[in-house]
Amino acid sequence: MRSLLHVALRAALLLGVLALLALVMLAWQIDSLGRQDHAERADAIVVLGARVNPDGSPGSDLTSRTLHAVDLWQLGIAPYVICTGGYAGEPLSAASVCRRYAVSLGVPAERVLLADGSANTREDAAVTAAIMAREDLNSAVLVSHPLHLYRARWLFRRAGIEAATSPTTTETHRIVFPLRAWYALREAGGIVLTVIDGWADAADRMGRQIADRAG
Repeated sequence: MRSLLHVALRAALLLGVLALLALVMLAWQIDSLGRQDHAERADAIVVLGARVNPDGSPGSDLTSRTLHAVDLWQLGIAPYVICTGGYAGEPLSAASVCRRYAVSLGVPAERVLLADGSANTREDAAVTAAIMAREDLNSAVLVSHPLHLYRARWLFRRAGIEAATSPTTTETHRIVFPLRAWYALREAGGIVLTVIDGWADAADRMGRQIADRAG
């Protein structure tokens, strides 16, 4: 009995070490992608939502994201800019504030689409995918914080969008290492939790199907 327990503990320890190594490797990939700009010709430039100031002005992250998206639009990367995030129809949503700012910077209003009605990146992807399907758009360049883009690209591709990435800056070395490592590990954890959540949903659906058939 003691021998079996010893084997089980060693196996659990090994699995834990492997899981930690996998998480660290994923965090490294997240950091690596954030140091590269993969902007390419696409149907749209998507601005991932960020904080809005209490006075209705874009916060620092939303400002840098919108400015970068407008720069890409002016370079001819894509004909449309899509702003995401916040409650649908809310004038102070991240999407609405981003849109007003992009228009003030010279992008024609008809070229800036709203993808509001979302509260996180997964919902941003789903809402954006629906709008792009309605407008017959297929590909997009995602604009966000460099350490957010790996997870964003993964979620947007899962939603059926041909997604490339363009960070607001590629100089992630300017972020102090402990904070940079924390951000990358947090994003890696977010991917893992999303996968687990998807498995749980699939298992729940399967259980319901089995119950329905049994009934």
